[in-house]
Amino acid sequence: MEIQIVFTSNVPKYIEIYKQMKQLILKQHLKTHTKIPTKRQLAQQLNISIHTVQTAYEQLLSEGYIYAIERKGYFVSKIDFDWHGNEVHEVETPKKTEKPPLINFHNGQVDAIQFPFRIWQRLYKNHLVATSVPNANWQGEVELRQEIAYYLQQARAINCKANQIFIFSGTQQQLQSLCTFLHGVRVGIEHPGFSRAYTLFQQLKLPTALVPLDSEGCTVPTEPINLLYATPAHQYPLGQIMSINRRLQLLQWAKSTNSYIIEDDYDSEFRYKGAPIPPLAHLDGLDRVIYFGTFSKTLLPSIRVSYMVLPTHLLSDFEAFNQLTKSTVSRIDQLVIADFMKSGEYAKHIAKMRTLYRAKRKCLIDAITQHFGPSFSVLGDDAGLHVVLSLPPHLTEEIAIRKAASVGVAVDAISQCFQLEKPKNQILIGYGTPTIEEIQKGVQLLASVYCD
Repeated sequence: MEIQIVFTSNVPKYIEIYKQMKQLILKQHLKTHTKIPTKRQLAQQLNISIHTVQTAYEQLLSEGYIYAIERKGYFVSKIDFDWHGNEVHEVETPKKTEKPPLINFHNGQVDAIQFPFRIWQRLYKNHLVATSVPNANWQGEVELRQEIAYYLQQARAINCKANQIFIFSGTQQQLQSLCTFLHGVRVGIEHPGFSRAYTLFQQLKLPTALVPLDSEGCTVPTEPINLLYATPAHQYPLGQIMSINRRLQLLQWAKSTNSYIIEDDYDSEFRYKGAPIPPLAHLDGLDRVIYFGTFSKTLLPSIRVSYMVLPTHLLSDFEAFNQLTKSTVSRIDQLVIADFMKSGEYAKHIAKMRTLYRAKRKCLIDAITQHFGPSFSVLGDDAGLHVVLSLPPHLTEEIAIRKAASVGVAVDAISQCFQLEKPKNQILIGYGTPTIEEIQKGVQLLASVYCD
């Protein structure tokens, strides 16, 4: 079969192939399970290189529009047309604008375009009934807690039960609840670390120790503290993955000092290199570890649902402490998430997004390597949705952010994560939101002002 592709001079050829084939699939001009031309066939038909076609096919493959069968070729995937229908009516970007469109390299954001809104709306509608009017159980709906417990057992090898799980409206809220319950605790936090957690400790007027990092991750605290906040799976913001040796050292420290470790596992689903390392909560069987999880990276930040898993020996006291507490999380949202997980759509969505984010990460690193010189380097790219870009000495964080803004690109400061001496020549680049095309264009724009 032949596929008609019309090239323009405005964008690279592989992007034209990707976009036009995607529309053919969404409009069902290419039927489900139809075999499409091989890379060589399409390259010959369009008189372009095989590499150009391969790049377009890889993007279609990563986003699930086509699938490959070994030795047989590429085929059109089965598409939930109702869900993807909105993509057919894309709003065209004006050809002439005073400034280039903003390319969003802010960290901590996700690709919302890929979210299965149709499925979500259907589930939401099912629960928008009179029986859902009462407030949620203060601990969280049992249906959701059961699904989270099952997910953690399957995905993170954490053996816990629904009664150990508590639902909150974000990491800061559950951190505040925990610290209020523990009352007067001396806390420690990785340095550099999550600035919102540090700010909360200051707001609660808790004695706070800054625990430095080394090549293996968060070091063993030397100051007397009762509660350590850490991000072992993907250190925020530097991106390190804590070694198994350091994990065992921290657990030994917690046992010997009768302390607790908060393991914030905020984006462990998106890991791209190496074998999975078991979480602290698995290694010690949830004895001295309090596990934090969130749906902000795997679903949408605006849903505002997170969870905390407590050791069993803290349950009765924590429940008594919160006996008059009301849930701050929508009951309907909880039930929708529970259904989404139970149906298998959650696991399917994570797998899809992991593939897409892996492709975006590769695109970002390849573009930086291509357009930036040896005085630039990338750190913390093994997992998550952001990288740290180290800059040459003459390019400070402040100058880099200002220059990026001048060409319509938004990047983030890393200095806010440091409480002591702050780095002068680093920035954060998030790749969750931008498309492959935007990532490439954004890096080119950054290079135009960073490498002049």
